[in-house]
Amino acid sequence: MKHTISVLVENTFGAFDRVATMFSAKGFNIHSISIGETEQKDISRMTIVTSGDKQLIDQIVKQLNRLIDTIKVSELTGQARTERELALITVSFHKGGIEEIKNINDIFRGKIVDINNKTMMLEVTGPPEKIDAIINVLMPFGIIEMARSGTVALKRGEQIRPKNEYVNKK
Repeated sequence: MKHTISVLVENTFGAFDRVATMFSAKGFNIHSISIGETEQKDISRMTIVTSGDKQLIDQIVKQLNRLIDTIKVSELTGQARTERELALITVSFHKGGIEEIKNINDIFRGKIVDINNKTMMLEVTGPPEKIDAIINVLMPFGIIEMARSGTVALKRGEQIRPKNEYVNKK
């Protein structure tokens, strides 16, 4: 089963590397990982999608909490959350196929970001399941190239925090 873990870390050199090294050293699999600054420039949020049973996920959370730059670890699986992913998909088309691809793109609320006489590049955002669905629908047309951002997620209904709440546990 896939699990989504949110990790707040200090925005310092090497913080991302320490998380990736921990996953590699312990033999944990990463399906996707995204990182970026939060509303506070000195704090970054990592969203990690991994898989395993409850015992393995508990071990991952404990290991993440031990890392020097870690501020807070939250396992979001099973909680109300909003997840989004971005995909750029280049699809080939033939005469007559362009309208069908445009219709599919409209159904998935995507954007056409590049087009020439042989290919069309679509930008689609949404939950990972939506990205998987449009990929499946576009496969028969011939996907030439694709890039996915990885999942970003936030717990829904979070209370607004005072700016000084993220205090390092040291």
